[in-house]
Amino acid sequence: MTAQLEVDLTSGVPAYEQIRAQVVAHVAAGRLVAGDRLPTIRALATDLGLAPGTVARAFHELEADGVVETRRRAGTVVAAGASVPTDVARRAAQVYVAAVRAAGLDDAEAVALVRGALLGPEDVAPQSVTPTSTGSGSRTTPNASRTPSRT
Repeated sequence: MTAQLEVDLTSGVPAYEQIRAQVVAHVAAGRLVAGDRLPTIRALATDLGLAPGTVARAFHELEADGVVETRRRAGTVVAAGASVPTDVARRAAQVYVAAVRAAGLDDAEAVALVRGALLGPEDVAPQSVTPTSTGSGSRTTPNASRTPSRT
């Protein structure tokens, strides 16, 4: 299965925070495991149509949280023993709440989406993240989470 990393440029949630939260969610779900490689800052920025500094900030925060580490020649990889502490999960929940409110969902709909995500069977083989573009107007990268949206 290929999951997506998506940035909604119309959201009230900063792009760097959307990237950070989605990578954290993939680590928490086991879709990204220790040693899995993230794309380079420049490649991901180009793919998502963002400034490299925006992606760099997301990577810096992920590194500060112990989720990823930057290695010479290997690039940015999921850190060995990376865990998602409660405060990181709390931040991800806050980002989710902001996103569903911006999308016009009520609390019951937001909770239903979370329950569906928790209960939904997903065959998620860990894979490295590499940049790509769908060309459909949304900006995506394989192997990072895609938050359900409602339009």
